Amino acid sequence: LQNLATQTVNDIKSADAAAMAGIEGRMDTRKVVDTVMAAEHSLQTAIAVRDKIVSAYLDLSRMQI
Repeated sequence: LQNLATQTVNDIKSADAAAMAGIEGRMDTRKVVDTVMAAEHSLQTAIAVRDKIVSAYLDLSRMQI
Protein backbone atom coordinates (compact mmCIF):
# COMPACT_ATOMS: atom_id res chain seq x y z
CA LEU A 1 0.00 0.00 0.00
CA GLN A 2 2.86 2.33 0.78
CA ASN A 3 4.39 1.75 -2.65
CA LEU A 4 1.02 2.43 -4.29
CA ALA A 5 0.67 5.71 -2.41
CA THR A 6 4.22 6.76 -3.21
CA GLN A 7 3.82 5.93 -6.89
CA THR A 8 0.53 7.82 -7.06
CA VAL A 9 2.09 10.93 -5.51
CA ASN A 10 5.05 10.72 -7.90
CA ASP A 11 2.73 10.33 -10.90
CA ILE A 12 0.71 13.36 -9.84
CA LYS A 13 3.87 15.43 -9.35
CA SER A 14 5.18 14.45 -12.77
CA ALA A 15 1.81 15.27 -14.35
CA ASP A 16 1.87 18.68 -12.72
CA ALA A 17 5.39 19.30 -13.98
CA ALA A 18 4.40 18.11 -17.46
CA ALA A 19 1.38 20.41 -17.50
CA MET A 20 3.55 23.37 -16.58
CA ALA A 21 6.10 22.40 -19.24
CA GLY A 22 3.29 22.13 -21.78
CA ILE A 23 1.99 25.57 -20.88
CA GLU A 24 5.48 27.01 -21.26
CA GLY A 25 5.91 25.23 -24.60
CA ARG A 26 8.77 23.01 -23.45
CA MET A 27 6.87 19.73 -23.88
CA ASP A 28 4.82 18.22 -26.69
CA THR A 29 1.07 18.22 -26.13
CA ARG A 30 0.81 14.47 -26.69
CA LYS A 31 3.42 13.79 -23.98
CA VAL A 32 1.56 16.08 -21.56
CA VAL A 33 -1.72 14.26 -22.21
CA ASP A 34 -0.07 10.85 -21.76
CA THR A 35 1.50 11.91 -18.46
CA VAL A 36 -1.73 13.39 -17.12
CA MET A 37 -3.72 10.31 -18.15
CA ALA A 38 -1.21 8.04 -16.38
CA ALA A 39 -1.55 10.15 -13.23
CA GLU A 40 -5.34 9.99 -13.48
CA HIS A 41 -5.20 6.21 -13.80
CA SER A 42 -2.92 5.96 -10.75
CA LEU A 43 -5.23 8.19 -8.74
CA GLN A 44 -8.31 6.17 -9.70
CA THR A 45 -6.52 2.97 -8.66
CA ALA A 46 -5.54 4.47 -5.31
CA ILE A 47 -9.11 5.65 -4.71
CA ALA A 48 -10.49 2.20 -5.54
CA VAL A 49 -8.06 0.57 -3.08
CA ARG A 50 -8.99 3.10 -0.41
CA ASP A 51 -12.69 2.44 -0.95
CA LYS A 52 -12.13 -1.33 -0.59
CA ILE A 53 -10.18 -0.82 2.64
CA VAL A 54 -12.87 1.45 4.09
CA SER A 55 -15.58 -0.99 3.07
CA ALA A 56 -13.73 -3.90 4.70
CA TYR A 57 -13.23 -1.86 7.88
CA LEU A 58 -16.92 -0.98 8.03
CA ASP A 59 -17.87 -4.62 7.51
CA LEU A 60 -15.58 -5.65 10.37
CA SER A 61 -16.90 -2.93 12.66
CA ARG A 62 -20.47 -4.17 12.10
CA MET A 63 -19.64 -7.75 13.07
CA GLN A 64 -20.81 -8.90 16.45
CA ILE A 65 -18.23 -10.29 18.80
